[in-house]
Amino acid sequence: MQGLIQRVSQAKVEVDSHVVGEIGTGILVLLGVEKNDEISHVTKLLHKISNYRIFTDADGKMNLSLKDISGQLLVVSQFTLAANTNKGMRPSFSSAATPEQAKALYELFIEQARASGIQVATGQFAADMQVTLCNDGPVTFNLYV
Repeated sequence: MQGLIQRVSQAKVEVDSHVVGEIGTGILVLLGVEKNDEISHVTKLLHKISNYRIFTDADGKMNLSLKDISGQLLVVSQFTLAANTNKGMRPSFSSAATPEQAKALYELFIEQARASGIQVATGQFAADMQVTLCNDGPVTFNLYV
């Protein structure tokens, strides 16, 4: 399981020209689920994302986490993160989870994030989405568990 995270000052997701999720200061996470992922990966990745120190402190150092700043989280499913791009000119998605497995773990990630007290907005699973964001920094990390 992986999360491509971006520190944002604002972000939103639209489906069919309707906003389905929107946040202010926080993290946009593009969540990729692979075949071998399980519940323990959800818990580990959420812990890492919510405690990863990517927000600046009073001295301008990246020393604060999403939890430290009471930031918001926008979770967007992103199966293309599971792509194998090593050969040829077309990605292979053979390591991606089935839609059923991916949806279950995506929903569990959201549920656990909310239960931990984080304000969460979401995209729409398996929809054609338009994601708009203001990447603050820019700051982007790919986290794996």
